[in-house]
Amino acid sequence: PVVRHSLGYCGGLGVWSHTSWVAGTGEAGGTMAEEDPLISVNYEVFGKVQGVFFRKYTQAEGKRLGLVGWVQNTEQSTVQGQLQGPTSRVREMQQWLQKKGSPKSRIKRAEFHTERRLAQLEHSDFCIVK
Repeated sequence: PVVRHSLGYCGGLGVWSHTSWVAGTGEAGGTMAEEDPLISVNYEVFGKVQGVFFRKYTQAEGKRLGLVGWVQNTEQSTVQGQLQGPTSRVREMQQWLQKKGSPKSRIKRAEFHTERRLAQLEHSDFCIVK
């Protein structure tokens, strides 16, 4: 398998961390990267999403799925951030952001934008931005 190491700032926001991404081989001789390419997508979640541990649960779910990125509260009482990882895992996280969230949150809607394909991850962890 190919091991990619990443060391750097989380979203350029001053949080240092380290992670490794291991790309193994998939079926039919293709690589996992070809079958499930890395993508990046920005998001914003609307509803009762502040004061309900939404960022903490978002970080935990992102890490559980093996994603990197960041999450922060906005002055407009929404939560925004960025997800990066294999397409299938990013899609799972998008569903989680739209439908589940933290136990006490009440999600009205989630918007996703600026989706792009990546050659490698640009973040090294899943960070909560204060």
